[in-house]
Amino acid sequence: MAEWFNTNTAVKGHYLPAGVYAPECNYVPTTKKFDVVFVGSKGYHPEWPYRPKLIEWLGNNYPRGFRHYGGDGLGVVRGDRLNSLYARAKVVVGDTLCPGFTYPSYWSDRVYETLGRGGFIIHPYIEGMEKEFTDKEHLVFYEYNNFKQLKELIDYYLENDEEREKIRLAGHNLVKNNYTYRHRWETILKELNVG
Repeated sequence: MAEWFNTNTAVKGHYLPAGVYAPECNYVPTTKKFDVVFVGSKGYHPEWPYRPKLIEWLGNNYPRGFRHYGGDGLGVVRGDRLNSLYARAKVVVGDTLCPGFTYPSYWSDRVYETLGRGGFIIHPYIEGMEKEFTDKEHLVFYEYNNFKQLKELIDYYLENDEEREKIRLAGHNLVKNNYTYRHRWETILKELNVG
C-alpha cells in the first residue's frame, strides 16, 4: 500500500510492520512443556482455507501433543496467560492471511506477539521477513503448504531443546529490543520529522 501511494498519489507512504505491546513482552522460563500449539481461530477467513487445513493437519500428526487455542479451539487466551502458554509450548506454528503468499512484507502481527511473549515459532516464509528476522536465529521458516518440511522441522525442534530454546530467547530479545509499539512510534516520528 505504501508503494501504491508513492506511485499513484502525492501522499508519501511508508511501510510500518506490526509490533508488540512492550508491557506484554515478557520471557517466562518454564520446564513444564507440551509439544505443539496453534493460536488463532480455525475459521479465520472463509477465503483462507489454508488455516483449517493446517490446524487439522497438526491435530492429525500430533494427536496427543497438539493444542489449538482460539475462538473455535480451547478458547481465547490473552494477557499473562498467553505468555505462559507460549512459554509452555515447545513449538508454536504460525500462519497469516497472505493469498498465494504473493504479497511481500505482509505477515501477521502474531509473529511479533509470539516472539515478544517468549514463544518459539515456525512460520511460513514470506518475502521480506528476512529484513526483520533471521531464519533459525530468531524463528524458523518453512515453505508455505509444504507439510513434509513442516513436519521435519517440528519433529527436529521437539527433540533439540537447547537449540530451540536458544532461538526462542534470541527471537524474544530481538522483538523486545527493536519491535515494540514504542519502537514503531519512534519510526513514525522520525518519518514525520517530529521531535
